Order: sequence, then C-alpha cells, then structure tokens
Amino acid sequence: MALTVKDIDAITQAAKEKGVTVMEGFMYRFHPQHDAVREIIESGVIGEVRTVSSRFAFPMKPARLYRVNRPIANGGGAMWDIGPYAIHTARLWFEGEPKAVTAVAKLNEHGADLSLTGIFDYGDGKFAQFEMSFEHARRSVYEIIGTLGGVTCHATWQPADEPAKISWWTEAGQHETVEVPAADQFVNEIEHFSSCVLNNTDPLLSLQDARANCNAIVATLQSVKEGKTITLD
Repeated sequence: MALTVKDIDAITQAAKEKGVTVMEGFMYRFHPQHDAVREIIESGVIGEVRTVSSRFAFPMKPARLYRVNRPIANGGGAMWDIGPYAIHTARLWFEGEPKAVTAVAKLNEHGADLSLTGIFDYGDGKFAQFEMSFEHARRSVYEIIGTLGGVTCHATWQPADEPAKISWWTEAGQHETVEVPAADQFVNEIEHFSSCVLNNTDPLLSLQDARANCNAIVATLQSVKEGKTITLD
C-alpha cells in the first residue's frame, strides 16, 4: 500500500476523516483455494502450524526493467514488487506478528534487490521463511508444516480458468489432493470491495493488516541493509 508505515497511518487517518473505504489490493486472498487451506489446518489433520514457507519469483523481462532501475528506498526491487505477497502469505497462517526478522539480498547497480530471502521468528520455534526473485524460474507457492503433517498451495496466483489443487500429507502416511473449482480472484476482489463500499462494511483486508505487512517489509529491508537480525516493534 505504501513504502512506509507513516504513510499508511496517514492513509488510515484520511480515510477515517473522509468516510471512505480503503483496502490493499492482494487479489490472491479472494481465491477460494485459501479457504480450503484454512479448512485443512482447522481440521487438525496437520497439527499445530510450526513453519510457513512462501516463494514468489519470475524471470525479469526487458519490459519490466523499470522495477529495478531505482533503489529500494524509491520502491525499486523484488521486495516492493512481488515481495508484499510473499510477506503476506508468510504472515497469514500465524496468530500475531513476527518478533524478529533476518534477511539477505542481492542488489544491482541501482541498489534494487534482484533476489531476497529471509525468515521471521514468531518465537517458540515457529518460523516463516520467504523468498522473492527476478532471477528465478516462475514460482508462486507456499507450504505450511505442522506437528503432524503439511499442506501446499501450488499456485498462489492461480489462473482464473483452471481449478486449483491443494495437497496435504501426514506423518501417518496420508496423502490427499483437494481440487478447488476455478475462480477469478480479481473479479472476486472487485466484487468484495464494491460490496464493502456500497454497504459500508469492513473489507477482508484491514488497514491494520496493511500496516503490519508494511512494518514487516521495512524491518526485512533494514535487516538486509544492516546485515543483522532486526526486532519488530
């Protein structure tokens, strides 16, 4: 939504004063496959969530070089492009926010990150790993590992004309694939937001969530810059 938490606070205040609805545009959250993942977790079949891993990447093409021709401070690089999705999916499956983050990155001559990877520490041995890159083959996947098994979302940016497949497994030897009917996450997002505006209801993605995501991103980039673990406020 913005490059700083301060800017998101300003957006929040302005929206409150003017009585308007604001929502960060994470279209992926409006595909029903993520509800299927939630149902698997809440069934208890994979046990308590201990680790989340999210990976988002695609090879940079000439038409998109504007993404990396400026430094991170000005919104350049993989983190400010595809990174917010990886950070959001890493945060989605834990209660509360991470306590600390450690990250490393490869920067180009403009000071933009071409590849970045890191880990959030949620305490008590719970971690969220994330990766984003303009130098890797295309990926948009996340995996959740619990005490009894795991579940994988194979295409977070799911094409609208294809059914989604969610796979899960357990230590007891179970292996299942759940097929979710095709859905257009962009259309679903627009319809949801339109309904919120028309009916004066709260969006699925709150401004508090946008603030927390930005705070996590800023801390991650600070870790890259300073080469050390950063404690989140």
